[in-house]
Amino acid sequence: MADGAPKQSYAERVAGQLIEQLEAGTAPWQKPWDPTVAAGGMPQNPVSEKRYRGINAVYLMAQGHADPRWCTYKQAEGEGWQVRRGEKGTSVEYWQWEKDEKGPDGKKLTVKLERPKVFWATVFHASQIDGIPEYVPPVRTWDPNERAEALLKASGAWIEHRDGDAAFYSPASDRIILPLVELFATDDRYYATALHELGHWTGHPSRLARDMTGTFASESYAKEELRAEISSLMVGNELGIGHDPGQHAAYVKSWIKALKEDPREIFRAAADAEKIHGFVMAFDRQYAQEQEQRQDQNRSTAKEQEEQHAPAPVPVAARQARPQRQPEMAR
Repeated sequence: MADGAPKQSYAERVAGQLIEQLEAGTAPWQKPWDPTVAAGGMPQNPVSEKRYRGINAVYLMAQGHADPRWCTYKQAEGEGWQVRRGEKGTSVEYWQWEKDEKGPDGKKLTVKLERPKVFWATVFHASQIDGIPEYVPPVRTWDPNERAEALLKASGAWIEHRDGDAAFYSPASDRIILPLVELFATDDRYYATALHELGHWTGHPSRLARDMTGTFASESYAKEELRAEISSLMVGNELGIGHDPGQHAAYVKSWIKALKEDPREIFRAAADAEKIHGFVMAFDRQYAQEQEQRQDQNRSTAKEQEEQHAPAPVPVAARQARPQRQPEMAR
């Protein structure tokens, strides 16, 4: 990982490509994702088995590959794979906000840095690497709609359904307003919309405390929509619900304007989207833990019932009184 910054700032390069894609309608969060079609998911490192996060995830998705795997030259080499000669890598950026130091007692301390250190790495896509195994999409072992419904319930968010086509979050009343369920073409479209609004719901002062004061069509409103769009793409991908950007096309011009004026706005938006993703998916983990606890309780109850209905043990004296087995039957 190199310490020297590239000639063109990473922010300018990322924002420039995303502006072009926004104008063409092909930015990652502008493209609908059909959950019935096998997809690779969020960009991930096949060596560390971790997914790329924040702006790196957005930028790598913007490269337009179905296979989500990216890794460095050295990582590929360590696996016995080979980046083909002449292939051009893609830069990603990492920020270090803290470091480990030894305390007075010799124990490790984690110290926050006054200014973060910035590192760059060059990664290559799986299609640029010889010898890498063929990509096999993960097998889904859950019902996406059931999982999304459980997440919404676990969140405790106040969701109100009304006749009409309006879908929004009201910071004043802290409520999510959605059209009636039967008005959606499919269940996954309903849950994709609900999860998008749940992303806005996390901005309440009692949760992640983002600026939610913007009125419709204002600059701050458009910035909040950008955060919700990126986060709903992440959440929808993880749950297998999919992503429907259709109703948010009105903000494209505002997004382009914001990125042209300040290229680092996409970094802040992606960072906030990661926070939203983490906050929302915590409810998914909570539900999974509750399910596991219920299963353990059911197994414990079943065992107790089995023990209660088991034959009473035969007293020692009674066992001794029984006739001995015939020799030919002995084992």
